[in-house]
Amino acid sequence: MAEEVAIKSHRDLTVWRKAMDVARDVYHLTDGLPNKEEYRMTSQLIRAAISIPANISEGNARGSRKDYANFISIARGSAAELETLLTLVVETQLAPASRVNALIARVEEVGRMLNGLRRSLSD
Repeated sequence: MAEEVAIKSHRDLTVWRKAMDVARDVYHLTDGLPNKEEYRMTSQLIRAAISIPANISEGNARGSRKDYANFISIARGSAAELETLLTLVVETQLAPASRVNALIARVEEVGRMLNGLRRSLSD
């Protein structure tokens, strides 16, 4: 049986740590995008990526489960947006699929984790 760990902070959440890793890797990915994409795709990718862990942490700091669940829903929406943008990066050949597909899979994993967290907050 798994040992339960007390959650004292958003930093204790595996989903937050994974979302931070994704955000960091999106920053690295955007370093390789063409300069003409700086105010287009690059900006959108970074905003969506940082929104995920930011909303997890903000929701965790709220005083009610309802507020927390709402911020987790926002984070989930940002994950879906990021997945779409990354797919578009591949489809427009701004970056090779070999570099982006693993990142998309990790965003999907974060999305599933957020769905689970959202369900647990609703119980």
